[in-house]
Amino acid sequence: THAEMATVPLGFNIDAPRWDQSTFMGRLKHFLNITDPRTVLVPERELDRAKALVESCRAGLVPPGSSQEQLLYAKKLYDSAFHPDSGEKMNLIGRMSFQVPGGMALTGCMLQFYRTVPAVVFWQWVNQSFNAIVNYTNRNAASPISLRQIGVAYITATGTALATAVGLNLYTKRAPPLLARWVPFAAVAAANCVNIPMMRQQEIINGVTVTDEDNNELGQSRRAAAKGIAQVVVSRITMAAPGMIILPIIMERLEKFPFMQRIRVLHGPLQVLLCGGFLLFMVPAACALFPQRCSLALADLEPELRDSIVAKHGDKVPYVYFNKGL
Repeated sequence: THAEMATVPLGFNIDAPRWDQSTFMGRLKHFLNITDPRTVLVPERELDRAKALVESCRAGLVPPGSSQEQLLYAKKLYDSAFHPDSGEKMNLIGRMSFQVPGGMALTGCMLQFYRTVPAVVFWQWVNQSFNAIVNYTNRNAASPISLRQIGVAYITATGTALATAVGLNLYTKRAPPLLARWVPFAAVAAANCVNIPMMRQQEIINGVTVTDEDNNELGQSRRAAAKGIAQVVVSRITMAAPGMIILPIIMERLEKFPFMQRIRVLHGPLQVLLCGGFLLFMVPAACALFPQRCSLALADLEPELRDSIVAKHGDKVPYVYFNKGL
């Protein structure tokens, strides 16, 4: 009942970003907030409560005595667990907040077990399965994708990763040992270049919805989709790079020490922990590389879409905007 609800604090807009999203630092703070791995442990009931609170806040009503802190925490939980386009709860594994625990376990294992072909095949396959779930969960939800397309995307990405990893593994047999340790990164980078565009092919085929500055829809653009997806590929490779490039150098040095040779059984867990350290910072930093609300100059759009926008709005729309996905 409305009698039990209070109005939202004056001037407070729950959907307005807390930090300036046009700067890298502002975006970094935003993503540090929503990729916080602790949110993975929040029970479902509390997530549903957070969603209800955000929705009532959007309607202009909140439970009496709600502090701005409580509202912002509800928004943090909501952003970490619900899809920005559809508002549906995302599966746990696909959430960006699961990237640190999930990614550190997988990256640690890929870096630890790189010597034999079966181990390489197994861990690259597990990693691509994880990536497929993440890419599907974070797609631009306005572009539905069929199960068949998901299957094809998954198989091609896994195939690319395995071909790169196994091929390079055999190639580096005679190379310096450090090069062999970098093979997992090459495989992950190659697979990302296939996995993300394949998983989001609907957007490339049909275009994504572009809007003007005030969120009025202007049409569908394939060029916008291509720009958004290219940025996501760069972000994902950047996310993996420091851990997968620097960590092998560290391990290569450490493993020369006698005490490290005595505790071989701990090398795997140590790599997993170190990966976690890199990812804690790299997940938000890589997500923050580009604005979530991506823009494209009118001049760069498909000619027919550009002409229809100019015909309707004249020169009032210099840029179009769209959600690039994560």
